[in-house]
Amino acid sequence: MSSQNVHFDYRKTAAAHAAVLPRSLVLLVMIIFLLPGCSGLGGPDYQRPDAPAKQGWSEAPGVDVSPQATIQPDWWTGFGDPYLNELIDRAIAGNLDIRILAARTGVARASISQAEAGLMPTLSGGLGTDTTKSSGSSTTTQYSAASDVIWEADIWGKVRKGVEAQEADFKASEADWRAGYLVIVSEVATAYFQIRQFDEQIRQQQKTLDRNRQILDIYEHMHGEGLIPQTQVMQQQAEINRLQIGLMDLQRLRKLTENGLATLLGMPADSLRVSAADIRSVKIIDVPAGLPSDLVARRPDIIAAEYRVLQAHDLEGQARLARLPSVSLTGKAGSASFDLVDLLKTWTYGFSSLVSIPIFDPNVQARIKVSEAQTRVAEEEYRRTVVGAFEEVENSLTNLDSHKQQMAEFESRRQKLDTVSKQIYAQLAEGMVSQLEVFEVERTLLDAEQEGLVNHWQILNDTVNLYKALGGGWPSEVVADITH
Repeated sequence: MSSQNVHFDYRKTAAAHAAVLPRSLVLLVMIIFLLPGCSGLGGPDYQRPDAPAKQGWSEAPGVDVSPQATIQPDWWTGFGDPYLNELIDRAIAGNLDIRILAARTGVARASISQAEAGLMPTLSGGLGTDTTKSSGSSTTTQYSAASDVIWEADIWGKVRKGVEAQEADFKASEADWRAGYLVIVSEVATAYFQIRQFDEQIRQQQKTLDRNRQILDIYEHMHGEGLIPQTQVMQQQAEINRLQIGLMDLQRLRKLTENGLATLLGMPADSLRVSAADIRSVKIIDVPAGLPSDLVARRPDIIAAEYRVLQAHDLEGQARLARLPSVSLTGKAGSASFDLVDLLKTWTYGFSSLVSIPIFDPNVQARIKVSEAQTRVAEEEYRRTVVGAFEEVENSLTNLDSHKQQMAEFESRRQKLDTVSKQIYAQLAEGMVSQLEVFEVERTLLDAEQEGLVNHWQILNDTVNLYKALGGGWPSEVVADITH
């Protein structure tokens, strides 16, 4: 066969396809005109799921709750500790969990482009050769070039629904990042305050240890004068051993907390050194709590949960739209020749359209049922997140109120025991008090001092937890605004 005959056959094919083109366009126009009458086939518009609501927070006399006030994004600066501010800045920049969440946000953003690619046509091309040889004849080689353009018209919005679902997933990933950010900030502040508590407990423990060594010197002097037996000296030495063990344990716990803080900053353990300081230098601040309705629109984990409800809603709509016909348009062009130099001189073009109607496809109905069930799961998880958030706020308010009220009682107890300790110490050299009294007073005073420090740490920690529970200053967001 000559190359001229091959070209002639392609031109006849192109003419036949061209005759089909007007009929395909007419069919496509008819489907588009029917589109307005098919609105709502993808399901109802999105509505925020019903969830338990609160009218207000509990009345906590020890906590200042101001509905009008707004939490600042850098709320931790209110504690008045520059080193805490520095640690949080380093954690935001270097924490691995935050970086992982940021990377997941990047994946979700890229997935939107992947979903949008379904709205665009695909173009492919290729070059090929076909070599044949028969007995008694020479070898022949035919060269060919071809290209295809395929486009599925998104008439009903099936692909668009998938894009909206990916947009909702991206928004949920962003909210996850904000929630992770808030968790890391809170954990850094809590660990830092814990180290400060250990610093002061170590100081108090060392102070008590030094005082007991002075008592030992008195007992050794009294024993040298034959006033007390050796057993009393040994009992005091054993008491010093007990205090020394307690001091070592506090130092161990401080080191472990310091290692944990280093990890939060994205640093290897044992690479961070936090200098000693008094926890009482950290200011106790009031928290503007806001209203319960603000919590739903401001707290990152609630926003993320609602975006996942929206994502499930869009995927359910996409599954419903899969029951409708689909329209595919295909364009082809090609050329073939036994002579390579003549390959691209003539081209044959073709156009075809296909309307696919899913008459019986059990997978479509099964997918709808699965997506409906997944939507219900997302809605229940959203409700659980809202209810859990209310509990966290109420618990933080209760703890903060209780610990603030206990503060004065702890301080009054410490002052009384400190006065008793001084009196007992003054009477010790005169032999007017028993060793049991000395032990009891010293141990009780140390416990009172340690409990007061723990109370101060608890107040700071409760304040951090309340800020976290209230959304940590992130702006409010209305999920329904991203629907199309």
